[in-house]
Amino acid sequence: MKVKIKLLTKTAKLPEKMTEFSAGYDIYADIQENIDIEAFQRVLVSTGFSIALPNDYEAQIRPRSGLAINNGISVLNSPGTIDSDYRGEVKVILINLSNEKFTVKPGMRIAQMIVAKHEKPVFEIVEEIDDTARGTDGFGSSS
Repeated sequence: MKVKIKLLTKTAKLPEKMTEFSAGYDIYADIQENIDIEAFQRVLVSTGFSIALPNDYEAQIRPRSGLAINNGISVLNSPGTIDSDYRGEVKVILINLSNEKFTVKPGMRIAQMIVAKHEKPVFEIVEEIDDTARGTDGFGSSS
């Protein structure tokens, strides 16, 4: 499968796999100066690229595990979804879940992107749905 990517600036970088069998492609901050993220603050960070995905595919933007465990940095709407008909710049909502200020630097790897096929279900209204052993038990009911 080929996915078209347009670099929007001279400093933008292509998403990049860090190892041969990585599922995710690291994406980079395409910013001209540092962005400080205070404790529990969120910021929108440019990546400098737009993408044209095939129909029935999405790009999921997810946190990088190293930033999460080492610095408390996450993607706020994780996973963020880039739809196949979106043509604007891919941007990442980062949040600092730590008590310390974090600095995003130009060219820093800030998130990872997974390209995945998705289904298009046809919803059918019914009077009843089948029962299961769990039934209607909600959050935490299986622990």
